Amino acid sequence: MAGKKRAQIDLAVPEAVAASDASRDDAAAAEAPAKKKKLAMELKKQRKELDKERHRQSAESAAAPQPPAAEAAAPVNPPPTPAATGPGLHMNVFRDLASPEASVREAAAEALVAELREVQKAYEKGARKGEKEAADGDGSSQMEAEKDDGLDNCAPSVRYAIRRLIRGISSSREYARQGFALGLAVVLESIRAIRIEALMKLIPNLLEYSSSMKGPEAKDNLLGRLFGFGAIARSGRVSRQWTRDKSSPIVKDFVSEVVELSSKKRYLPEPAVAVILDLVRKLPDEAILSEVLEAPGVQDLFNRAADIGDPDALFLALKLQERTSVQKEIFGKLLPYPFSPDNFFAEHHLKSIAACFKESAFCLPRIHSLWLVIMEMLVREEASQHDINTSSGKKHKKNKKASSSEDTKKKLRNFCEVVIEGSLLLSSHDRKHLAFNILLDLLPKLSPSAIQVVLSSKVVHGLMDILSNESSWLYNAGKHFLKELASVVSNDNDRRAAVIINLQKYSGGRFDSITKTKIVKELIGKFQSVEDCLCLVQNLMALFVDEESVEDEPSDQSQTTDENSEIGPTEEQAPFGQGNVDLLKSWVVNTISCVLKNLKLTSKGNSDSEMVKCIEEKFQVQTEILKFLAVQGLFSASLGTEVTSFELQEKFKWPKNPISTPLRNECIEQLQFLLEDAQKDEALHVASEVKSNDLGYYFMRFINTVCNIPSVSLFRTLSGNDDNAFKKLLAIESMLFHEERKAGPGLDSTKMHVMRYLLIQLLLQVLLHPDEYWEAAVDVTICCKKSFPAIAHGDNSSRQESSERGSQGSDEDGSEESDEDGSEDSNEEGSLEFMDVLVQTFLSILPHASGPVFRVFCDDITETGLLDMLRVVKIDLKGRHQTDSDDEDDGRVDIEDDDETVMEDAEVGEVDDVADGLDEDKEDDSTDEGDGDDDLKAAVSTEAKDGDKAEATKDGDDSDDSDGMDDDAMFRIDPYIARIFKEKNLPGSETKQSQLMRFKLRVLTLLDIYLQRNPGKTLVPEVYSFLMQAFVKSHGADGSEQFRQRIGGILQRRIFKGREYPEGNGIEFSKLERLLERALRLASRSRYSTVASVAQNATFWILKIINSMNCSEEQLASVVDKFRSILNDYDRKKSRLKLGFVKEVVRRNPWIGQELFGFVLQKAEDAIAEYRRNQILELVDCILKSWVGDASEVLMNYLAQLCELIQEVLSKLPENKSRRKEVRNFCTGILQTVTKLNLKEQFQNTLSPETYSLCQAQLGAAFAPFKTDSK
Repeated sequence: MAGKKRAQIDLAVPEAVAASDASRDDAAAAEAPAKKKKLAMELKKQRKELDKERHRQSAESAAAPQPPAAEAAAPVNPPPTPAATGPGLHMNVFRDLASPEASVREAAAEALVAELREVQKAYEKGARKGEKEAADGDGSSQMEAEKDDGLDNCAPSVRYAIRRLIRGISSSREYARQGFALGLAVVLESIRAIRIEALMKLIPNLLEYSSSMKGPEAKDNLLGRLFGFGAIARSGRVSRQWTRDKSSPIVKDFVSEVVELSSKKRYLPEPAVAVILDLVRKLPDEAILSEVLEAPGVQDLFNRAADIGDPDALFLALKLQERTSVQKEIFGKLLPYPFSPDNFFAEHHLKSIAACFKESAFCLPRIHSLWLVIMEMLVREEASQHDINTSSGKKHKKNKKASSSEDTKKKLRNFCEVVIEGSLLLSSHDRKHLAFNILLDLLPKLSPSAIQVVLSSKVVHGLMDILSNESSWLYNAGKHFLKELASVVSNDNDRRAAVIINLQKYSGGRFDSITKTKIVKELIGKFQSVEDCLCLVQNLMALFVDEESVEDEPSDQSQTTDENSEIGPTEEQAPFGQGNVDLLKSWVVNTISCVLKNLKLTSKGNSDSEMVKCIEEKFQVQTEILKFLAVQGLFSASLGTEVTSFELQEKFKWPKNPISTPLRNECIEQLQFLLEDAQKDEALHVASEVKSNDLGYYFMRFINTVCNIPSVSLFRTLSGNDDNAFKKLLAIESMLFHEERKAGPGLDSTKMHVMRYLLIQLLLQVLLHPDEYWEAAVDVTICCKKSFPAIAHGDNSSRQESSERGSQGSDEDGSEESDEDGSEDSNEEGSLEFMDVLVQTFLSILPHASGPVFRVFCDDITETGLLDMLRVVKIDLKGRHQTDSDDEDDGRVDIEDDDETVMEDAEVGEVDDVADGLDEDKEDDSTDEGDGDDDLKAAVSTEAKDGDKAEATKDGDDSDDSDGMDDDAMFRIDPYIARIFKEKNLPGSETKQSQLMRFKLRVLTLLDIYLQRNPGKTLVPEVYSFLMQAFVKSHGADGSEQFRQRIGGILQRRIFKGREYPEGNGIEFSKLERLLERALRLASRSRYSTVASVAQNATFWILKIINSMNCSEEQLASVVDKFRSILNDYDRKKSRLKLGFVKEVVRRNPWIGQELFGFVLQKAEDAIAEYRRNQILELVDCILKSWVGDASEVLMNYLAQLCELIQEVLSKLPENKSRRKEVRNFCTGILQTVTKLNLKEQFQNTLSPETYSLCQAQLGAAFAPFKTDSK
């Protein structure tokens, strides 16, 4: 019904508007509780408003003009609703003003203005015609005057609309406050009859506020006042009135009222300042100085703002300063006098207003408007610097650019140090959060150099402090900061590089590890094109050389933490001193070496030109990295830290502090890896571009050129031996390069190419390890001259190499040890073959020797060279002493005893739950592996000279005399392993075990290459033997899972499952026999499934080789004896033999099953355990099924045993139902086989009466064909 009533009076005369509005409000008040669950306080407020409205309506109806005389004669009965005789007001506009849709609110405001304008025009027209003369004598005018609202010249509908709009801006319902404020602003702008002074008084009167009011009601009224003043400011009436009459106090009164209002609640100052600034934008500059700044309360606001920390006052002062050029101090301590950006961002001034910045955190998560102004000032300085740079003349451009850049950085640095670091980051969580939000808004607007200023050490340390603890209150804020930071710099190389540099600079290169994030790794991964990679490389090089920025930073991280932080600096974060500098530089070296991994080269086609272009682009990045690593790792400057090479047209820089030896070594090692990777990329090599794309050639020419610079020298003084080797390597490499160019594509050219890279690696090893590799280097140069006669013609002293090497040792310090190494070893190695020397060289520099070198020469490897590699796989750093053996005369370690001892050790070490376990030592050459590795080390040099002795050592004939071997003999294994044994474990460095394991893995790579190319050579069983020993040893407590899996993979992939295998009589049967025996013992005794599985596959592989040989009957009988031996132990507790393995052997080798048949029958008959007897019965059945040829004749010889076995098993049937069924099935299978081979009659004759009765009783129908009357 309320809806119907409102529809009837939708358009009414002004006098009827109030009554209709009251009726609608009553209906709305009655329906509101059914639609919404309003608070009791809001309902009370509504009732109060309705009461006021009813009183107002009654007053207006009393003041309405009397009807004409003709109408007065009419009956006094209640008249119907009067028709619309003039302009009216639609009530639905007030409803639409609260709509959530902005377009609906705007349309409603326009409609309201249009209707009120028409009503006001009609009212003013009627007033001019004297329609209100009769009202002078009645009391209506007195009632209107009593209101004293100052709206005397407005029509009643306008006065009503103004009051309703004022009440509407105090409502918190939906969008009422925004919509009614909009309506009030446009009404004030359009209807000039409304006096602003009166409205400024009416707003506080209608929206009362007192300290006794409750929270929600007080908040609504205060915000309503603020929105009312905001509507007045936006209407433009104040500025226009002052422009017409500059003596009017309207501006001062308005500003004073707003300032006074802002002091009532903490949430009012910021929007109040926004209202004042809305007015200021519409005022001329002179009014700001004479009216706004002189308004009551403004000066007091500015004077106390710095002390109490008022960010809104500071914000207002900065905005007013933009419009004034006053020459006096009017902003108190907020702004410096005279004002300038330099003075404002001065350190002392920022400290004086620091409280204002701190208090701006109250509006989180929103950023206070003050910060937008501050950031605009900083960014404007950046922009002005850019304008100066682009507009300056060439003569003064450089000076202006430098000075402007320094001034801008100084302001930014002061702001960050005082405000961000000194005020916000050292305060509460909210202020820290604010600091990171400010930085996020500021960073996208700054240049890369400015980003480095903003991301200071304290900011980075604060991030690490937050992100290192997931329970931190600011952890999510820190994660968000990093995510947004990565997004901001994702498309700009310079910015991205600046962020990476600063994050790592102030975390010692460990930002990701400390914060447990991957931000640095992800940012580095985005440098993918050539331009990107070069940009990153240049920035990393600058970081490596520039130490001042790191050293000047405070080393105490506690400056970024306070009483509100959850945690202090952790142990990981603590060191930020010189050690931190070395860690950072180490990170630079490793990162700059990995840049090529992210490089993505895209070619538009597969043509040669496109491939050449890709190679050249990658080569460009490679050369930049190579020059950095070579300069920092190999050279030092004697005069200053900067040297210019006119030949290379480049400038080289070094850090001011000398580079530490570990850091230089790291540079050289990364240089070796870089050259190795470049050699692997030879698949993209284009023959016509050898010189321009050969990184090895470029490196050697670069070394020669830098060595010739007078003020540059190698980082260490070379000894006589090292210097001679260094020069020889340079000369031979140069000759090989020229011969390679002459030879053209082919095998010889390839050999020369890989040999050049081997010489380069040797040269780096000579520099990296003093007096360790000069011998190997000279040996390789001699081998090169013998292998490539073309280069020997350029050196007339080739015949004097041995004597030179002998004299070099005695010339150096007169040392006897050098003389022995130089002359005696030279004579001994003089008889070694070329490949033996190469293999020893490979082992010396193996951590950086590339596979292609070995791949080219591995076809020519000798047994001696192969054994040298295989011994490395078995070497361990600490020996395991042999346990007491029951049989010392036996040529091998007793497997059972060793197995038990090892398992006891394993239990002590808590490795029982390791999936793959250690098994017993299984080879004759492991006779005294428990005596320590000294025996192996002592045998190495002897084996290298004498093949027979090597074989004797392998067979385990060595004695314990080697315990007295001196260190020199042990270290002659090869320089790399010798260095591992000599080195002490330093903090932060690799352990000896990890170094040795890495070395072993690289040797396995070479062995993998050899087996891939030579699967059918007779040396393959020897490789298998060593690898199998190492595989078993790797299951110990110190074994490496990676090493174990690598060996197992090589054995399975390259040996057991290879299409080719050693065939014929080229291998001694005795070797195969020993290998088979050890494999069978492992398969039957191993406690670990992986060892047993590999041993089983090894058995199949060895039998395959034996089958390919022309073996005698005695040899084959020996093979069968090995299987008979493991089957004989099957019923022992220590036996772990799986008969499924023996059955597979029988299926693949039926002749073994035929030879074992009688023995297996006897084992089945003698078996005690039911389970094992059933397993043997399955083996018997498998042998019967695998027989080939005339099986009936063979089976005739075993019928008696079969009958006895049937009698035994049927007389002792298992109690278990399934096992009993297995026994019956076995007997039934025997009967079927006998029937199939037509041996029924012979079988019946062999059956004893007892066996016959058992078969008849237990087998039932299956035995029916064998029943006879006599039986």
